Amino acid sequence: MLTPILLIISNIFMTLAWYGHLKFESSPLWLVIPASWAVALLEYAFQVPANRIGARKFSVTQLKIMQECITLAVFSVIAYFLFGQKLTVNTAISYAFVVAAVYFAFSKDKGEGEAVVAEEDSL
Repeated sequence: MLTPILLIISNIFMTLAWYGHLKFESSPLWLVIPASWAVALLEYAFQVPANRIGARKFSVTQLKIMQECITLAVFSVIAYFLFGQKLTVNTAISYAFVVAAVYFAFSKDKGEGEAVVAEEDSL
């Protein structure tokens, strides 16, 4: 449960780093770029532990597809509240396909879905 929580926090910072600066169009790039990098540093402070912890239970593919699904959910919320962008039917359908991808990524397949590191490995 810790992995998805850390990925959600990480994705909040990532989305703000990638798109938050659009709310400050009058700010010069030389100021916006380092500010975005500072926010992205916070993203990595949560993303790296999330993947280290998650690698004990999930495959790299599962971690990635989980992250992508969380990214879309977080992005949708931020796009709505920060930019007033509503979810359209086409966007909802495309998100449904991503959810289907999560299902297939987490379905057991021979040789798939194996943890990347052993339980006893340290972070």
